[in-house]
Amino acid sequence: MRTLSIELSDAAFAALRKAPNDFAIEMRLAAAVKWFELGILSQGKAAEVAGRTRSDFITALARFKVSAWQYTAEELEAELVGES
Repeated sequence: MRTLSIELSDAAFAALRKAPNDFAIEMRLAAAVKWFELGILSQGKAAEVAGRTRSDFITALARFKVSAWQYTAEELEAELVGES
């Protein structure tokens, strides 16, 4: 496992009203949610990046107002055609 170090001003921590460790946890989750939303990561990998179980990650998606189901128009059409 690798450690990533990021320098942030105290104002950055104050913006979310979080202690540095809590800020880092929130930042990991936010990045994982966004990468999942963009289709870069699967639910499982995004949960891993966020440091959460898949179930907890899916619950967190609701907090960020991101659907747990990420389909492109083409994927959705293929699913619908496959059902008929």
